Amino acid sequence: MGLRTLITGGAGFIGSHLADRLLERGGEVLVLDNFATGRRSNLDARPKLSIAEGTIADASFVNEQFQQFRPDIVVHAAASYKDPNAWEEDSETNVLGTVNVVRASLAAEVNRLIYFQTSLCYGLHPVEQPITLAHPIQPAPNSYAISKTAAEQYIAMSGIPFLTFRLANAYGPRNISGPLPTFFHRLTNALPCFVADSRRDFIFVQDLIDVVEKAVEGAGETGAYHISTGTDFSIQELFETTLDALSITLEKPVEVRERGEDDAFTILLDPKTTQRDFSWSPRTSLADGVAAAVDYYQKFGITETYTHLKLQSE
Repeated sequence: MGLRTLITGGAGFIGSHLADRLLERGGEVLVLDNFATGRRSNLDARPKLSIAEGTIADASFVNEQFQQFRPDIVVHAAASYKDPNAWEEDSETNVLGTVNVVRASLAAEVNRLIYFQTSLCYGLHPVEQPITLAHPIQPAPNSYAISKTAAEQYIAMSGIPFLTFRLANAYGPRNISGPLPTFFHRLTNALPCFVADSRRDFIFVQDLIDVVEKAVEGAGETGAYHISTGTDFSIQELFETTLDALSITLEKPVEVRERGEDDAFTILLDPKTTQRDFSWSPRTSLADGVAAAVDYYQKFGITETYTHLKLQSE
């Protein structure tokens, strides 16, 4: 491939998998990460991989890295999401940090900027299911969705060639946010579990990376796309699939609780435009994807998990 790709948040879940894929294809990669949620162990040392530690909220840090590396492509995966009450951090990283990345990208005349957006940009009560790209943007009333959506709008306003991928719930090895790692952590530590009465479209990380790799190579038109399977599962189904992967049988069914006020019943994204423009379709079943994630957790462990949702009481 030979492209020079700068990945913000490249030590995180999605960013590190993309770095692996691009390095395997012969590209050169610079990762920017402050390691707030990213793991150093996600990135093995390789000749064409460089890592710079710092926050994208620091414009001087961002500008210096761009000027030195001169990327062809920028993939903006860095985000603050681990504390629903950290409005200041979300604003600094997700909004100001994005502005810094956009300004530096324009100055460096990058060919394309690729952004990852939350599907909560459509709100907690979508007016259609599945959700098409024509759906109104009305971010859910939480700091993560608001700040990520503001960032997407700054990118679009900048005039830079860009793709914004609005994502279904990504899962797989290295993921430490959301229900799956939480279920694993609690089940393997003999802690009580419950599931919310909600549904999600779960996309396995390698299927997601298949699309992003094509975007790095030039596929797709400027604007927004969904990366999703087009099928949703209940959180209870995910929990039961996790039990199967761990070969655990519970004495009684898991408790199902009413979802929190900041949680949508379902967000089911229509992937047809992505399937057409990227000649792509997801390949990984939920059972196979959960098994791969559980295998990773068993090998590497989980010390903490994160969620942008307000935590329910035990």
